[in-house]
Amino acid sequence: MQMIETGDTLPDLSFTLSDGGTARFSDYAGRWLVLYFYPKDSTPGCTTEAGDFRDLADAFADAGTTILGVSRDSVKSHQNFIAKQSLPFALISDTDEAVCQAFGVIQEKNMYGRKVMGIVRSTFLIDPNGRIAHAWRGVKVPGHALAVLDQIKALA
Repeated sequence: MQMIETGDTLPDLSFTLSDGGTARFSDYAGRWLVLYFYPKDSTPGCTTEAGDFRDLADAFADAGTTILGVSRDSVKSHQNFIAKQSLPFALISDTDEAVCQAFGVIQEKNMYGRKVMGIVRSTFLIDPNGRIAHAWRGVKVPGHALAVLDQIKALA
């Protein structure tokens, strides 16, 4: 499978949002888009990462940027996570893994000594023309949301 890299055009996939509605990546054309992939709702690292993006949401909005989180969790799980963490952005419920597979973020991971297929924490910055402007793979949460915002400011 071909992995999406910096410079590639965003595939126009359709997906299910946390409100139960569907959208396509082309719906976000003309704006910067942050697509961040995370393993699981309500786990410590994922909660911290979502909180960091939440806390910077106004700055992202001021920079003309939409934030979308992506995991394999259900719409119901996403709705609970959004409510509990007061997230001002939508999450993509990628239960069929189509978006995750397109970005090549599902990889073998080591969980408590067992090998499992899971989402490798990754973020993609898509420019207003639908091209991948920057890709972060194997993300470490501390400072990451701010680094993404700084990258948008540097490119915008």
